[in-house]
Amino acid sequence: MDALKQGADALFILLGAIMVLAMHAGFAFLELGTVRKKNQVNALVKILVDFCVSTLAYFAVGYGVAYGSSFLVGAEVLIEKNGYELVKFFFLLTFAAAIPAIVSGGIAERARFGPQLIATAVIVGLVYPFFEGIAWNQHFGFQAWVKTLTGDEFHDFAGSVVVHAVGGWIALPAVLLLGARSNRYRKDGAMSAHPPSSIPFLALGAWVLIVGWFGFNVMSAQTLDKISGLVAVNSLMAMVGGTLVALVAGRNDPGFVHNGPLAGLVAVCAGSDLMHPLGALVVGGVAGGLFVLMFTLTQNRWRIDDVLGVWPLHGLCGTWGGVAAGVFGTTALGGLGGVNPSAQLLGTALGVGWALVGGFVVYGSLKMLVGLRMTQEEEFDGADLTVHQISATPDREVSW
Repeated sequence: MDALKQGADALFILLGAIMVLAMHAGFAFLELGTVRKKNQVNALVKILVDFCVSTLAYFAVGYGVAYGSSFLVGAEVLIEKNGYELVKFFFLLTFAAAIPAIVSGGIAERARFGPQLIATAVIVGLVYPFFEGIAWNQHFGFQAWVKTLTGDEFHDFAGSVVVHAVGGWIALPAVLLLGARSNRYRKDGAMSAHPPSSIPFLALGAWVLIVGWFGFNVMSAQTLDKISGLVAVNSLMAMVGGTLVALVAGRNDPGFVHNGPLAGLVAVCAGSDLMHPLGALVVGGVAGGLFVLMFTLTQNRWRIDDVLGVWPLHGLCGTWGGVAAGVFGTTALGGLGGVNPSAQLLGTALGVGWALVGGFVVYGSLKMLVGLRMTQEEEFDGADLTVHQISATPDREVSW
C-alpha cells in the first residue's frame, strides 16, 4: 500500500509539474502577442533559455537554499519514494522559473539577452528561494514569530506572494533601471502607441496560462491525499471574476479582457484552499479591476514602460491576494479559518520588501557592471538576439 501511495503521489505532482511547465508556453505567447513583430523571435527564445538557466540554478543552488537539501549526493536519494523528491523539485522549479518569465514581460523590447540570463541565475538561485524558504520551510523562525504575534502563520497556499508578488516587485526595479523604450514617451509630451502585435497570440498565451493554472493551484497540495476540489472551484471563480470586471473596466479592450483572468488567478493563489467560492469571485473581481486601473496609470500618467504590465498584474494583484487570504479566508466571511489579516500583512510586506531590495541589487549591479540595455540600433532593429541566417540551400538566406 505504501508503494502504491508513493507512486500515486509521484504521478500526481509530476502531472502538476507538467501543467505548470506548459504555462511557460503561455508566458511566451502572451509576450509574443504583446511585443512588436520585430521582437517576437527574441521573446520566444528568451523564455525558453531563461527556463533552462533557471533549471540549472535551482538544481545546483536554489532548491538547497529553500529546503536545505541537494541532489548532488548519493544514488539512494534518487530512487527514494519512487523518486518523489526529484519530481517535487521539478514541480517547485516550475514555480521558481516563473519569476524570470514574469520579469521578461516587463523589460521586453530593450533588455540585453546576456545580462538577463545572469539576472535569472542569481534570482532563481538566491533571491527567490531565500523568501521561499521563509514562507514555505520555516526558515529563520519568521513563521513562528508571526504565529506568536498574531495567532496564525502567514498563509500562501500556491504563491500569490511567494511567486507572483515577488516576481512582479523584482520586475519593477528592472523596468525603472532600464527606462522606457526609445521614443515611447516623446519630448513634446506625447506618447507613441505600441499596440499588441497579435491579439490571437496574446489570447492563446492567456488560455494556456489559465489551463495550466489549475495545476499550479490544485497540485500545490503536493500529495494526492491532500487534494481539494475547493481549490479548483475557487480558481475557476476568481478567473471568472477577474475576466468580467476587466471587461467592464477596460471597456471591452481585448488586452484587458485576456489579462483579467490572469489577475484573478494571481490573487486567489494564496487563499484558494480556504475561501468560499463567492469570496474567490470577489477577490478575482477586485484583482481584474486593479490591473486595469494600475496598468493605465503606470503607462499613461506615471510613464513607467512596463510592457506587459507585470508589476500591476503579478506584483500588485499578488500583494492583494496575500492580504485578501487573511480576510476572505476567515470563518466570518465563509472561509475555513486559520488565517488573519495581521499575519497576512506581515508576510506579504516581507515578500514585497525582499523582492524590491533583490531587484534593485541584481539589476542595479548589472547595469553598473555590464549594462542592461540594448544599443539604440539594436532596439530599433530588434537585433540583440536575432537568427541571421537559416540556409535551406547554399544560395538562400532567410532573415528573421
